[in-house]
Amino acid sequence: MALFSSPFFVEGVLPFLLVFVLIFAILQKSKILGDGKAQIDALISLAIALILIGVAPARDIIVNLMPWLAVALVVILVFLLLYGFVAGDLSSTPTWMKVIFGVLSGIFVIALVIYVTGFNEKVSGFFSGGESWANVLFIAVIIAAFVVAITTGGGGSSSSGGKRS
Repeated sequence: MALFSSPFFVEGVLPFLLVFVLIFAILQKSKILGDGKAQIDALISLAIALILIGVAPARDIIVNLMPWLAVALVVILVFLLLYGFVAGDLSSTPTWMKVIFGVLSGIFVIALVIYVTGFNEKVSGFFSGGESWANVLFIAVIIAAFVVAITTGGGGSSSSGGKRS
């Protein structure tokens, strides 16, 4: 058990493996460097993972973020288990529930990154003081505009009424 709690394992081996495998999978799936280039993808993944290990602030963000990701995934699993128990078939999940679940997941990820990176003091300072109501109103307007833009599909129409010659 001492191995799993040692700083070398937690701050070295695990972040290295996570980033190496993740970058390698992305390069293999996207085929950015070409088809059948597994060796090149592996070398690039190795270089990026080694750079991550050498840069302490980036490594610390990943080390602090991963336990919270595990907690979030367990919460999602419990929610899906309970929902599946009550509703039965999960493939017929209503669209509104998917949207709400996606929005809540996005808010959770943003709040988690703010907390892990230490920007929570700056964010709380943003909402304190005499003009805090203006800051809240500003953020509410931005969120409302974002929701309107997403629900209307950007507002543009790509169909043309004219005939081609």
